[in-house]
Amino acid sequence: MALLDENRLFPTDPSVRDLARILYQSIKQLPIVSPHGHTDPRWFAENRNFTNPTDLFVTPDHYVFRMLHSQGVGLSALGVPRADGGETEQDKRKIWRLFAENFHLFRGTPSRLWIDHAFQEVFGVTARLSIETADMIYDQIADCLKQDAFRPRALFKRFNIEAISTTESAIDDLRWHKMIRDSGWDGKVITAYRPDAVVDPEFEGFARNVQIMGEMTGEDTTAWTGYLAAHRKRRAFFKTFGATSSDHGHLSARTEDLPQAEAAALFSKALQGKCSADEADRFRGHMLTEMARMSLDDGLVLQIHPGSFRNHSADITAMFGRDKGCDIPMRTDYVTALRPLLNAVGGRSDLTIIVFTMDETSYSRELAPLAGVYPALKLGPPWWFHDSYEGMLRFREMATETAGFYNTVGFNDDTRAFCSIPARHDVARRVDCSFLATLVATGRLHEDEAFEVAHDLAYRLAKQAYRL
Repeated sequence: MALLDENRLFPTDPSVRDLARILYQSIKQLPIVSPHGHTDPRWFAENRNFTNPTDLFVTPDHYVFRMLHSQGVGLSALGVPRADGGETEQDKRKIWRLFAENFHLFRGTPSRLWIDHAFQEVFGVTARLSIETADMIYDQIADCLKQDAFRPRALFKRFNIEAISTTESAIDDLRWHKMIRDSGWDGKVITAYRPDAVVDPEFEGFARNVQIMGEMTGEDTTAWTGYLAAHRKRRAFFKTFGATSSDHGHLSARTEDLPQAEAAALFSKALQGKCSADEADRFRGHMLTEMARMSLDDGLVLQIHPGSFRNHSADITAMFGRDKGCDIPMRTDYVTALRPLLNAVGGRSDLTIIVFTMDETSYSRELAPLAGVYPALKLGPPWWFHDSYEGMLRFREMATETAGFYNTVGFNDDTRAFCSIPARHDVARRVDCSFLATLVATGRLHEDEAFEVAHDLAYRLAKQAYRL
């Protein structure tokens, strides 16, 4: 019995469903363009077999372990490594059984759809995961993982990935990307410039990180001009490994366009650890504008991922470190916050600024109207908590009426879970085709236009926006 319904996510009205299905079939086999995400470049560099099902599906996936944690399953019991050196469960099969025993918790969630898709389409699993089927499914996946056909590069080709971008810190040496390039493999795996560690005064070890950037570039990063020069050199270095974008994960969408003397004074305070919380936010905001100006010179697309209260649980952060599923969406202002940046460079058609949000209330009220007027601004797809059928549909319904389709950038999966990439793109394509079929059925779009837009949303817009 199949885990997946072939008509999943299509409208229930028979005639609209038929058109959605036809639209979907026209784009189903298009290559995947994954222009932003967090897969590990080491996978593709070393091309080693994935070790076991638990390390592939459970331990690294914060969508999975945050749900289990919410129901009282400790992260240590799931094998999540502890930053404080404490012990965690090492028996992979035991962890898998615990996951299977609690798999019912994922009913109705995107994670359930992604996991079922990977089970069926990647590993040929047709039994539903439960405590009764746990060992059988574990063994089936484990047997697959021993085969060359399931190594990272083979799956990359099988998933029909045309290009994928990983995301590395500004002070990463990009050794894995160098290994990929030197190997001669033809898979397109590029990097993206993530400077949070050296632009956020509240980031752990900020001053030391800036010093390291200076050592890597030969610039005096204790001086404002040397600090900016170091960024330019690092961006240029990232470009040699295919980077077409920078990525900025700030608490707010605040931007500033400060006089250089004022920015330099703030930078000096940041290095000394003397910034107030508002001053730190102000400096981050100014650096977004500096990065945008650098983008005018080097062509990198600027991505802004604001509005997440990261590492909300002090206990989890202390025990397990950053990025362990305890990030919470926040209300986010865009109209006021982005104005300094947009007044500085928003009118430039040779610049692309992609803004994401986890505050859905801002789609129709703020973001779509802003994207509908500033040439540089584009809307990123639903992100993180809204990477779902409902979230994608709400985005299309609220943004399209003002921003249209062509002030958006298609879909990106933004994932660490490699086997979920085809599943996530499949969901996005099904949702978009359902939305387009509804527009045709209600007389708001011609059928031939729907086919063209479906292709654009699934493939062309991402390539165009990210300059791939």
